[in-house]
Amino acid sequence: MSQSTEIEFKTMLSASDFKRIMTYYHVTEDTIVEQTNYYFDTKSHKLKKSKAGLRIRLLPTFAEVTLKTPQQEGLLETTEQLTLAEAKKYLTSQQIPANGPIEKKLATLNVALSELHLISQLTTRRAEFVIDVGLLALDESFYPPECHDYELELEVKDAATGHDDFKQLLKTLAVTYAPAENKISRSLKKVQS
Repeated sequence: MSQSTEIEFKTMLSASDFKRIMTYYHVTEDTIVEQTNYYFDTKSHKLKKSKAGLRIRLLPTFAEVTLKTPQQEGLLETTEQLTLAEAKKYLTSQQIPANGPIEKKLATLNVALSELHLISQLTTRRAEFVIDVGLLALDESFYPPECHDYELELEVKDAATGHDDFKQLLKTLAVTYAPAENKISRSLKKVQS
């Protein structure tokens, strides 16, 4: 189990801006990692109402379950590592691991494991690397049945200086800021449309 604070700034990108920035940073196909996120909530949307998010993420060689909960600055990420086999078992039963730190954290939000069900999924092809001001991620996300979008995320250690660094990065890359909802919200909109 790990816990960390996530402070990130993001913008949606056009397809042409995405390709241009991938070229700018010399991103090659072998540095892109594909990940599939499966999102959970209750029927009454308790997590969404609490501004929290819960996912199981499948990566090429392992999986993880992560609960993101709001704090004064950024989000607290509570993560448990899983094997791919364990994750697939949990996805089949539409559950997450019991008796661990995520279940305890969910209890503070008045959410029982038995209330959870799968609400959406998406697959992201991500290029992620460190730049001078933080951790940069360039994402191309695919939503069933046939939609996709592009996003730039900058994860930083400090919200105030990070915001200024993000604005400067967009200026350097000649990108116009376009607000980006979180991936859970975007995936739900794609499912409902």
